[in-house]
Amino acid sequence: MISIGKVPKLNFKVDAVVGGKTVSLPFSELMDGPTVVSVYMRNNTSACDKQAAELSKIMQVIAKKGFKLIAISRDKVGSHEKYAQKHGYKYALVADPGDLFSKSVDGMVEKSMYGKKFLGPARAAYVFDVKGRLVAAVPKVEAAAHGAQVLEAVASLK
Repeated sequence: MISIGKVPKLNFKVDAVVGGKTVSLPFSELMDGPTVVSVYMRNNTSACDKQAAELSKIMQVIAKKGFKLIAISRDKVGSHEKYAQKHGYKYALVADPGDLFSKSVDGMVEKSMYGKKFLGPARAAYVFDVKGRLVAAVPKVEAAAHGAQVLEAVASLK
């Protein structure tokens, strides 16, 4: 994971569901102010659904503290459209099948499934200031407690 205080290069193009609309733009344009970015694996999986629901619960609190909320996964934007509709998520859902965000924040980790090892994005959250500088992080997300983890990370900034 990149060090606190660093500004990652986030000028790669993404597809996202923002405010119920699908857009294509550089990721850096989504971060037009203080932002929390939560990385999860896949839509419609048990732990990821808990993580996403926790974000939805705290969205208004985060907004009152001046932060935008973005969730990012390997899912394609079509999956995000259905996922947002199904659950009523109002925060941005970003499609990143190439793990460009995780690579830019040095958030790729070795994983293992069915005895096979591979690199994948760490389930983590990153808090950025208005200049795009990393100011806090949750390096290991606990899906059912993710809302509290993010609120704690934001509160640590004061």
